[in-house]
Amino acid sequence: MTDTQSPPTTATVSIPARRRPKAMQLLENYALPLLTVIVYAFFCLFPLSARAFPTVNNLNVILGSNALIALIAIAAIFPLVCNYFDFSLGANAVMTQVMTAGMMSVFGMPLWLSIVISLCLGTLVGVVNGYFVTKLRMNPFVTTLGMSMLLAGLMSWFTGGRTLVSGIDPALITFGSTRFLGIPLVFLITLLVGLVAWYFFSHTPFGRSLYAIGSNATAARLVGLPVTRNVWWSFIVAGFIAGFAGVLQLSRVGSAAASDGGSLLFPALAAVFLGATAIRPGFFNVWGTIIGAVFVSVSVSGLALSGASGWASNVFNGAALLAAVALSTYLGRVKRQG
Repeated sequence: MTDTQSPPTTATVSIPARRRPKAMQLLENYALPLLTVIVYAFFCLFPLSARAFPTVNNLNVILGSNALIALIAIAAIFPLVCNYFDFSLGANAVMTQVMTAGMMSVFGMPLWLSIVISLCLGTLVGVVNGYFVTKLRMNPFVTTLGMSMLLAGLMSWFTGGRTLVSGIDPALITFGSTRFLGIPLVFLITLLVGLVAWYFFSHTPFGRSLYAIGSNATAARLVGLPVTRNVWWSFIVAGFIAGFAGVLQLSRVGSAAASDGGSLLFPALAAVFLGATAIRPGFFNVWGTIIGAVFVSVSVSGLALSGASGWASNVFNGAALLAAVALSTYLGRVKRQG
């Protein structure tokens, strides 16, 4: 008697994929928020910082400082999801901060016009970066780094090395110090920007197209996505958000001075890559980025109140950036292979 049963084929046999325990997935997704809470509790109890760290005033300083870093970090996500860096975001924020102050104190312009012109300048930086990278196919690392140096030099020339403190509309400074339900208004605005960015990436075809471009630009082009145009727009949006961050920074500190923006950029990059290890591990995401920015702000504030020297914050930001890049790269590779 012959066996009439056909041999199994790949269509009739399925091999179940190995799934990690749900507890491990939850730990992977929410390890960074948990670590942030642990670090905050540590500095609340640490003898050298226990007196000043858990106060309401310090919490407002943390959230206020976090707002600027988080905004620049959100801006950085747009080109990063397409696999492009924008190293000019910190200098862009400083430029809009200086130009908003300068329009009022040097040229006597009203507040609203100063803000509009500065935001247009910040957006223009994104337009130029995007043109160089997408149309002229220049290296994004070199291009945006050169733009950062150019902006820093122009702002040094514009200010003459001085700090702009006079002639700034008091309404802007009042706005920067306003609290709503005890929380700095600038931080709530940052959360609102984060909400808009999250919706953009998660629920719009354009936002999802940026992830597709970052995953495989060639495949995205083959299925009809306008890769060049979308990447260019990612730089434009990043420039606008960075410019907005500079205006908010002016409202917080009430003065402006020229700098290269490195003190803003590198904590923001650390927040972005730390964020890629949380919520959606292996992917740049908005809520993970905001949590990463809070973690950086809490840690730096705790170190400062514990009596750490000025170099400690740079060491922490550098170490956090290296660790975050390594971990997010590993998680991204695991996600693509899984």
